[in-house]
Amino acid sequence: MHDTPRPETAVIIGGGPAGLTAAYELQRRSERVRPVVYEADRIVGGISRTESHNGYRFDIGGHRFFTKVPEVEEMWHEVLGDDFITRPRLSRIYYRDKFYAYPLKLFNALWNIGPYEASRILLSYAKWKVRPWQTEETFEQWVINRFGGRLYMHFFRSYTQKVWGINPKRIRADWAAQRIKNLSLPKAIWNAISGANDTASLIEEFQYPRLGPGMMWEKTADLVAERGGEVHLESAVTRLHRTGSRVTGIDVRSGDGGTIETRHVEGDHFVSTMPLRELVHAFDPAPPDEIVEAADRLKYRDFLIVTLVLSQADPFPDNWIYVHSEKVKVGRIQNFRAWSPEMLPNQDTASIGMEYFCQAGDGLWTMSDTDLRALAGAELEQLGLASATEVIDAAVIRQPKAYPVYDADYQEALETVSGWIKGLENFQTVGRNGLHRYNNQDHSMLSAMLAARNILGEDHDVWSVNVDRAYHEEFEVKSGRATGDGGINARDGKAAEAA
Repeated sequence: MHDTPRPETAVIIGGGPAGLTAAYELQRRSERVRPVVYEADRIVGGISRTESHNGYRFDIGGHRFFTKVPEVEEMWHEVLGDDFITRPRLSRIYYRDKFYAYPLKLFNALWNIGPYEASRILLSYAKWKVRPWQTEETFEQWVINRFGGRLYMHFFRSYTQKVWGINPKRIRADWAAQRIKNLSLPKAIWNAISGANDTASLIEEFQYPRLGPGMMWEKTADLVAERGGEVHLESAVTRLHRTGSRVTGIDVRSGDGGTIETRHVEGDHFVSTMPLRELVHAFDPAPPDEIVEAADRLKYRDFLIVTLVLSQADPFPDNWIYVHSEKVKVGRIQNFRAWSPEMLPNQDTASIGMEYFCQAGDGLWTMSDTDLRALAGAELEQLGLASATEVIDAAVIRQPKAYPVYDADYQEALETVSGWIKGLENFQTVGRNGLHRYNNQDHSMLSAMLAARNILGEDHDVWSVNVDRAYHEEFEVKSGRATGDGGINARDGKAAEAA
C-alpha cells in the first residue's frame, strides 16, 4: 500500500482580500496544499471589512466592486452570487462652498466656476501643452502636464495635501500615473459633453454586496473553513523564523477572553500581507542592516472614520462626497444608505461616514470619540448637509497604515526591500501593504491569485501587478498566466479618484 502524502501547509498572514483570496485560490486549484490564515483583528476583511455598531453596518471607506480582470469578477460572483446588488453612482466634489458633479457635468461646472475662470483654465491648459514639464518626477508635474496649472490649483492641490498630509511636490508621479490613469482635461470635457465615461474611475454604476464589502470576506472565510482550511481571528503574527533563505515557521500571539498566549506554527509555504516595514522587523534572524534601514524609510498614511446616525433618512442623495474645502478637516463623506439600504436597521435614519486622513498620534488620531462625534456633527452642519442636532448615535474606527505613501524616498527603499524578499524560497508578500502599493481591492486579489499559483508550481512575478508607470490600458489573464506589464483598470472609490 502507498501512504497518502501529507498535505502541504500554506501559512497565510492576514485575513483581508489578499490573504483570503490566496487561501481560496489554493483550494480552487488543488487539494495538495492546505491554507491556514492568521488574522490579527476580530473580523476578516482588512481595510475592506464592514464594521457594525448597534445594527448599522459601515465600510472603512466606500468599496465599489468594479474590475476588468475576469478571474477577480468570477471569484466575486462565485462567492456571493445573488448577494450582489447593482447601485447607481452619484458623487460630488465640495469646493469653494459649491457642489460640483463628479463625473463632470459641463453646465454644472460652468455655472459653478463661471465663464471667466473656465477660460483661464483652458488658457492654462494650452500653455502647459506648449511648454510642459520635461520630466515628470512629482505628482504636481504629472497633473499639470495633463490638466494645466489652473485646474491643478483648483481641484488637485488642496485635496491631495489633505489626503496625504504632505506637499504634492513631494509625492512621486508614480502614484498619479497609477491612480488617475488615462484621464486628461480634453477627455473630461468630452465625457461631460457626450456622457461617455469609458474611464474606469468615472463609471455610472457599480456592484456592491448588499451588506457591505465585509460580506464578501466573511463568506470567503466560511468557505475556506468548510473546505478544510483554517481561519484564526485575533491571532497576530509576531515573528517569522527563517533558516538562510527559507522561512520555517511563525510565532502567533492569540488573545481570547483576556488570556494571551504565543505559539509556534510551522509551514511549507508562506504568504504575507503584513506592512513591509513591520514584516522586515519580524524576521528572525533579522535581514541585513541595509534592508532594515530601507524598510524604516517606508511611510504610511492613517485614517479614521466617524459614522454618524441621523434621525432623518436622506440628508443628501450621494454615495459619497469629496470635500476639498480647507475650512473643515473631513476629507470625504459616505452615505451608506445610498450604497445599500440593508446596511441600516432603521430605514427612517441615515448612516453617514465622515472620513479623516491623519497620522497615528496626531491631534485627530488622539481625539476622544466624544470629541470626534462633536467635530463630525459640526462639520456636517457647516457643509450644509445636515444639522448637528440630528445626530443620534456615532461610532469611531481608527485604521492605521491605510495608505502606503509614495514620497521621494519610497521607490529606492521599496526596491531594496523587495529585492531581498524575492530571494526567499518559500515566501511571498501580496496585497496593498504587502507590496507597499496603493492597490485597489482587485489588484490585491490578483497578486494573491498569482502567489497561490506560484505555490502550485507556476512562475509569476507578483510585484508586477499594477506597477507600470504608464498604467497600461489592457491586462489579460490567459490560461492562468498574467500577460502584459501588470496594469489593470479598476477602481474601489478610494480617495485618490478625484485627487
